[in-house]
Amino acid sequence: MTIVRWDPSRELSALQQQVNQAFSSFFEPGAAPTATTARWIPPIDLVEREGEYVLVADLPGVAQDAVTIEVERDVLTLAGRREIHHDAPRGGVVRSERVAGSFRRQLTLPEGVDADAIEARFADGVLEVRIPKPEAAKPRRVEIRIGRDETPAIDAPVDEREPALAGG
Repeated sequence: MTIVRWDPSRELSALQQQVNQAFSSFFEPGAAPTATTARWIPPIDLVEREGEYVLVADLPGVAQDAVTIEVERDVLTLAGRREIHHDAPRGGVVRSERVAGSFRRQLTLPEGVDADAIEARFADGVLEVRIPKPEAAKPRRVEIRIGRDETPAIDAPVDEREPALAGG
């Protein structure tokens, strides 16, 4: 008899696989999950620099005209679609791991970002969006004067002001 040491990670891995299969069959009945039916979420990096934020998104296989960038209020939305075309006849694809479909990523911008100053560049499947930082609210110092100001706050004839001051 061979003694096998119990490994909880092996059992957790098997359980995770069963749960994944159950959910994929629930959302797509009658179809085994494949890479082409999976949801594609392109990876992004957001880097903070001196006067700007730079968003970099990897969009391999996405045409430039299939990508849109919109800013509404303080939310930047990056959306698009990637198509996968095979030259093989129907049923001729033996293995397909590339994912196709629509994607949508949203990023909350700091308050005060000038949407008209945002710039985007797309080259070699990489999208770079430059977002200028908003001007920081600068504190304003209020001057404090000594003494009374000779100009009254409300312009009124002298005769009307004096009884109110005497009776008040």
